[in-house]
Amino acid sequence: MQPEPTSFNPDIKAAVARGFAEAPFVNDIGIVLLDCGPGWCESSMMLAARHLQHTGVVHAGVQTTLADHTAGSAAITMVPLGHHVLTAEFKLNLLRAARGETLWCRAQVLKAGRTIVVAESEVYAQEGAARVLVSKLTATLAVISPK
Repeated sequence: MQPEPTSFNPDIKAAVARGFAEAPFVNDIGIVLLDCGPGWCESSMMLAARHLQHTGVVHAGVQTTLADHTAGSAAITMVPLGHHVLTAEFKLNLLRAARGETLWCRAQVLKAGRTIVVAESEVYAQEGAARVLVSKLTATLAVISPK
């Protein structure tokens, strides 16, 4: 087992919580922070009719937003204090139709560099205690220095 990575920011939970609280679209669709630590983040959202497409499954855009924001939040735990990240590129694989009461997401940093961070997110549909992997995102995030 590898040791847990260290963060440049001694108060990463507060920084990640601000990133959730200050993102209007993330709040509008109901994504909430569950927990985070150096190099990882977990989030979830309760599903409602507004999150579904006409066939009754969770819209790919909802899954993408959850996975991307959670990956960015994991990435921010690994950049120097005062810096932020912007998604430069991502790929999302939709593995199966997403149905359930909630979506749950865990993102993990794969590589944290000076100028880019690579992270991946897994999105699970949850019904009761049962979780099913529904999508996986791999993202490249640019590290932005303070002005």
